[in-house]
Amino acid sequence: MNWISISKKRGKSTYLRLSLFIVLSWLACLNYQVYGSNQISASLTGDCSLYQTEKDTIRVLNYNIQHGRGMDNVLDLRRIAEVIMNSRADIVALQEVDMGVERSYRFNTMKILSGYTGLEPVFFKNIIHQGGEYGNGMLSRFPVRSSRNYHFVVDGGGEQRGLLQAEVIVGNQKIVFMNTHLDHRPDETQRIMSVEQIIQTQYAYRGLPAIITGDFNDIPGSNMHLKMKEYYKDVWELHGDGDGFTFRSDHPDRRIDYIFYSNSLVKDDTRKLRPVSIEVLDTQASDHLPILAVFVLE
Repeated sequence: MNWISISKKRGKSTYLRLSLFIVLSWLACLNYQVYGSNQISASLTGDCSLYQTEKDTIRVLNYNIQHGRGMDNVLDLRRIAEVIMNSRADIVALQEVDMGVERSYRFNTMKILSGYTGLEPVFFKNIIHQGGEYGNGMLSRFPVRSSRNYHFVVDGGGEQRGLLQAEVIVGNQKIVFMNTHLDHRPDETQRIMSVEQIIQTQYAYRGLPAIITGDFNDIPGSNMHLKMKEYYKDVWELHGDGDGFTFRSDHPDRRIDYIFYSNSLVKDDTRKLRPVSIEVLDTQASDHLPILAVFVLE
């Protein structure tokens, strides 16, 4: 074998390696387009442009997804994922999440949404339903140090509800993130009891800034809302524009979904949360509208 034939083989090998690199690079861009990432956005032209969340900024999305069923009565988890990706949320609180439930075709909802968005999933069941589990979930771009679920004490035979809790690392700061879905019945007794339990839970995270989100199934000015405001600040009241109605998504006429926060138990040398904006997003992928709040940690 002479030098010329060796050079040709090397040239062919180099060409193949270069071609493979180009193909893999294009597939990487396409993968982020299909599955989503709040760090990278891409177009089908192959131009991968970095999206970097601003340092010490936390974008929080709260969304009751009605197990993925939209106002057209079609169950489509891709639409839910698109809402999440378009919001560029760093932390997502989800209510009415099905896992292996018959009505949702036994989908692993959190795995699917995590696959689309690239965010780390956390799920806790509150009840068994149609052969699967039903409860609250969250997705996070930030590392989740720990997570747990607290089942509220139920009074009067209502549905078992829970409080998802997670310790999340933002930069070098730990924050506590909570997500809940309170009782829906007209009698407010169970909701007030649950809020009292949320307040007690915060003392387990003494020293940390806290964000509490969820479908609270009650309106501003209710006893539930007033009780929450004794310990937490309602971000909509600080930065919201308009009524903030979130239910029902086709003709919203009430605000029952909230994002609260608190720095009340934070030490002087610990960075604190400061909300800078909040908005209701327009979509009919569920019967609730999602709300997006932006915080800075300073």
